[in-house]
Amino acid sequence: MSVREQIDRYIGDQSPAKCEELRDLHRRILAISTGTKLWFLDGRNDDGKIVSNPCIGYGSETLRYANGNSKAFYKIGLSANTSGISVYVMGLKNKNYLSETYGSRLGKAKITGYCIKFKSTRDVDLGVLAEVAADALKG
Repeated sequence: MSVREQIDRYIGDQSPAKCEELRDLHRRILAISTGTKLWFLDGRNDDGKIVSNPCIGYGSETLRYANGNSKAFYKIGLSANTSGISVYVMGLKNKNYLSETYGSRLGKAKITGYCIKFKSTRDVDLGVLAEVAADALKG
């Protein structure tokens, strides 16, 4: 199954309301990230154990770990969770960047070092969320 088919299945498996919101966010990010790599992670580790929620990824980033290892990963991730939707911004050096840069304009969202979590797209400013994606995907 192709990455696009996996993504379509994942989005389609959500509740009707969350499905529409994920589909809309996916379209918006695709419009910003034309030509970048598309990922789908099913949330399982190498042993097949579920360790996270499935995630749609956009762009490509090399993550470097303290032990010297590195791996290719996505720049932006989009995932459904039990309480709503999460948008992940990978590779940030400053863990306060998201909250300091977008927090006051984003709306009703919980922002951590690399994650923006919200209950519904009605709770956030989609224009600001598009800025987050464009900023993360540039360069």
